[in-house]
Amino acid sequence: MQLQIENAAPPGLWRRLAAIFYDSWLVAAIWLIGATAETFIRAGLGVGDDAGSHQPLQAFLLLSPAVFFGWFWTHGGQTLGMRAWRLKLLDSSGSPVTWRQSLIRYAAAWLSLLALGLGYVWVWIDPEGLSWHDRLSGTRLVVLQKRTK
Repeated sequence: MQLQIENAAPPGLWRRLAAIFYDSWLVAAIWLIGATAETFIRAGLGVGDDAGSHQPLQAFLLLSPAVFFGWFWTHGGQTLGMRAWRLKLLDSSGSPVTWRQSLIRYAAAWLSLLALGLGYVWVWIDPEGLSWHDRLSGTRLVVLQKRTK
């Protein structure tokens, strides 16, 4: 289903950051579950913390946020934090995003952050209110209307 985005309002930086804050708690919970599972598996196998590598856990910690965001972005365009702040992710034509777009957006969001947050602050400068990761992935966030009863 394609959404008309010509008149859709782009969210401001603070609304974006609020949704990120909400979602960071969910990612932290996923990480805790993974670390707990790894601890129980190692204990069940009789392997101590000092023996062997933690590469499976490290891979989980690296990949699980990408899967978390990718899943929500490609299945409805909203994470739980985005739902709370009435944000929706669409491609530049108003269609749902693809896995390719979501992975590019996720990687580019890290670049936006690692550049001292300039990719996020860019929404104040960009004429369409887009961040660097919006531009690089061909996506955009829109603010959804409040539901009326």
